[in-house]
Amino acid sequence: MVLQATGLALIAALSPTALLVAAVYLGSSRPRLITAFYLAGAVIMSLVVGVAALLVLRGAGLSRPSQHVPRYGLRLGLGVLLAAAGLVVARRKPRPPDPAGAQRGIVSRMIADPTPLSAFLVGLLVFAPGVSFLAAVQVIATARADVGLTTVALIIVVVVNVLLVWLPIVVYLVAPQATLRYMTAFNGWLRAHGSTIAVWVLITVGAIMIGNGIYGLAIGR
Repeated sequence: MVLQATGLALIAALSPTALLVAAVYLGSSRPRLITAFYLAGAVIMSLVVGVAALLVLRGAGLSRPSQHVPRYGLRLGLGVLLAAAGLVVARRKPRPPDPAGAQRGIVSRMIADPTPLSAFLVGLLVFAPGVSFLAAVQVIATARADVGLTTVALIIVVVVNVLLVWLPIVVYLVAPQATLRYMTAFNGWLRAHGSTIAVWVLITVGAIMIGNGIYGLAIGR
């Protein structure tokens, strides 16, 4: 259960937006303070969403043996939803570069002039509920595990989900100049390939969930 949930959380953590924001904040005039508030927002949003989803699913009794079909039906449904989202993103035509409209998005406007409060709010926005993260939480919620193991698993999933926030911070503390140099270069690469990465993440997680759901429904126990 923990391994499967962690794997799904790792795939969910592959967010180009999260890393792009981290790169911008680490290059700001107050990198440590700004990124700390960004991390706080990301952790709080992930934790609140994780706990809420866990309580709802546990309250529905999906971890009980008698709820085998609804449990794996939920996983299959989430997988289909993710795969469909990936196909929609893949079919979407890329927009031509528009320097004049580059700052129109709410997140883009908020990171243009970073403050601790705006960084915290960006953390909340960027890590708003996503299907990939919810897929990881539902593995925990529908497993027959005690409170202790469930708590540990949820903490691990939250930490992994914000990987692209705290990992750049740790690396920056060790080697600030090199981190900024490489993240600036990587930033450009992500901007060019972010859509492709999103498609592969959605389809990969979707395929895993579909396979797991079909397998669970097939064995019938």
